[in-house]
Amino acid sequence: MTGSSGGEASALRSLADAAPRPYWLDAHTPPEPRSALTADRRADLVIVGGGYTGLWAALQAKEYDPGLDVVLLDADLCGSAASGRNGGFCASSLTHGIRNGVDRFAEEMPELEAHGLANLDGIEQSVARYGIDCDFHRAGELDVATQPWQLADLADTAELAARYGHQVRLLDGGQIRTEVDSPTYLGAVEMSRAVAMLDPARLAWGLRRACLELGVQIHEWSPAVGVERERGGLAVRTPYATVHAARGILATNGFPPLLRRLRSYIIPVYDYVLVTEPLTDRQLDAIGWRNRQGISDSGNQFHYYRRTEDNRILWGGYDTVYYYGGQVRDELTQRPRTHALLASHFFQTFPQLEGVRFTHRWGGVIDTCSRFCPFVGTALGGKLGYALGFTGLGVGATRFAAAVLLDKLYGRYTERSQLRMMNSMPRPLPPEPLRWAGIQLTRWSLSRADRRGGQRNLWLRTLDRAGLGFDS
Repeated sequence: MTGSSGGEASALRSLADAAPRPYWLDAHTPPEPRSALTADRRADLVIVGGGYTGLWAALQAKEYDPGLDVVLLDADLCGSAASGRNGGFCASSLTHGIRNGVDRFAEEMPELEAHGLANLDGIEQSVARYGIDCDFHRAGELDVATQPWQLADLADTAELAARYGHQVRLLDGGQIRTEVDSPTYLGAVEMSRAVAMLDPARLAWGLRRACLELGVQIHEWSPAVGVERERGGLAVRTPYATVHAARGILATNGFPPLLRRLRSYIIPVYDYVLVTEPLTDRQLDAIGWRNRQGISDSGNQFHYYRRTEDNRILWGGYDTVYYYGGQVRDELTQRPRTHALLASHFFQTFPQLEGVRFTHRWGGVIDTCSRFCPFVGTALGGKLGYALGFTGLGVGATRFAAAVLLDKLYGRYTERSQLRMMNSMPRPLPPEPLRWAGIQLTRWSLSRADRRGGQRNLWLRTLDRAGLGFDS
């Protein structure tokens, strides 16, 4: 997408009052923090990380065995990182989309899609069971084509989705613009049950409350600084004290994992987001969008966007950034150039919303890997489990991965724990500077493909043949 200089100036004005912090963490008062760990203690299970993976692991562990002594450690406040600031798309897909799954796990896709839909049902049931007020609604998702070359891919995706049991509707340009009106839309695939929309921070806080009610011991402001195997289990060290536990789980997303050998598998990348002021009834009428579906477009570099409970539009994606050396620093959560680009793209998509202001702008690290979907494993003699690589689509998949980890740690033979996807690792990434150079070349090539009718150059075709390719 490109815009005129006048359009760029208007986009910049829309950012004038945008606060540099996540909307979700600003819209509601967070819970009171739990005290830091200041004395050594023993536990049956210790979990490092209070995001979705860690919280779902703690909750499911206590549901399975209420007598289990579970301790959860978080470096800040539960839900304060990726789990509290994402777009709120809770997808059934465990493989970051059907096409990516077919490319990597074709023989397992019927089972993976069935598990994914059942997992989403399970999340919906847990939200109801524990009274989690997080604006959960099974609104579905629209994948829209904004270039002619994307229409054939959408038709293929619709056929695959129907084959794997999804409710699917293929829409032409007129039909999609009846649903949501943008002059850029040429067609779409609607999957009405595959995605729920929710408030991500309130989901995290609700899971935290449910864990506490079931007896999980949560210590915030307690960063884990080391993990070692010891007789009878393992030890997780924090600045003040140590947890000695029979088993443990690492759920640290894009932050540097405590196990050094995992660092060659994880790529921490930054994703950036804007949120508008609440739209008026007249503005909503101008774009339609009555059903609050999530929306993403079909470019290799794609946007994702959705309506919030109070009729704002969250707008993110497209310009995902990797910083040399895999840096993870607070100051990287703001990138004015990317926020300006996103604002410009927003008004190209919805020109009828000219004059709308953005109230929040932020970014944050997500964990991706060479297969663009999660992997799980164990270490330290099978006593320590980990789940990583969610690539920004972990609101739903974290619950499934956490359940598989518990199966593995406690020796439970289940259908989900035997899946090849859950028993294989992505390919490791090369060290710097090759890693940085490869990622920059890939980003440039994907952008070029979007400008050239989807045509993939030699570099992208080489990645495809090596099993490392990806598009949206």
